[in-house]
Amino acid sequence: METWDLYDKHRIKIEKQITRGETLPPDEFHLVVHVCIFNSKGEMLIQQRQPFKQGWSNLWDITCGGSATAGDTSQQAASRELFEELGIDYSFENMRPQFTINFERGFDDYYLIEMDIDLNELTLQHEEVQAVKWASKEGIFKLMEQKAFIPYYESIIAFLFESRQRYGSIRL
Repeated sequence: METWDLYDKHRIKIEKQITRGETLPPDEFHLVVHVCIFNSKGEMLIQQRQPFKQGWSNLWDITCGGSATAGDTSQQAASRELFEELGIDYSFENMRPQFTINFERGFDDYYLIEMDIDLNELTLQHEEVQAVKWASKEGIFKLMEQKAFIPYYESIIAFLFESRQRYGSIRL
């Protein structure tokens, strides 16, 4: 069973853990990471979730993501998720997340990286991923319109594409 460290509302780790599936106590939160890989053409690597995967079955999603397990830093969780789901070995140790979005029960850290990858060289995690492909922002919007992509806010998808090569919220 997967165990998560818990945090307070200020993102300070408390000396408490919970097992996936248990109800989070009020005012306690967990950490989730997302990695978005963009190629030199400006396309995002997206994955299609397995039909038997709970939550968003068969839908397309951003490159990868998942909960940080107990003892993981955000960076370690991003590396682990990317390797587990797609077989890509990448160190995030010297990176900060591009941005964090607070959600009802936790913190979503987003890492945006650029690399050209041959899709035939990926090792897809059978339990999670059935397919991968490169997609433009417009291609993702079309999948969202068809209800074939996880229903993120369109503005978040646009922001991922716009901020992929820089930190912050100001255009320079």
